[in-house]
Amino acid sequence: MGGLQVDLEDDLENSLPKLAGLGAVVCFDLGADGQWTVDARTRQPRLIRDGDLDPACTIKISAENLVKLMAGRMDPMLGYTLGKIKVQGSMGVAMKLVSALG
Repeated sequence: MGGLQVDLEDDLENSLPKLAGLGAVVCFDLGADGQWTVDARTRQPRLIRDGDLDPACTIKISAENLVKLMAGRMDPMLGYTLGKIKVQGSMGVAMKLVSALG
């Protein structure tokens, strides 16, 4: 899993500029693989491992599926429909996130 975590961290870091207009805190809950929080309330979003910020939206997804999502190999709506992606909190923020990641 170590290599997957490194790839995932790189993918998330590389996506931060796209999230500058999000205006919210989003948590990616990877279950046993921990959490990544994106604080996109400022012009320069930051990535926090296992952060303690209060997210507007929490995305529950496996690390493997998040890598696929970030690489464009998983359709977010299909993933949600199939239960591979679960959203807690603001669905509006989740939709903005999907649009920003394009």
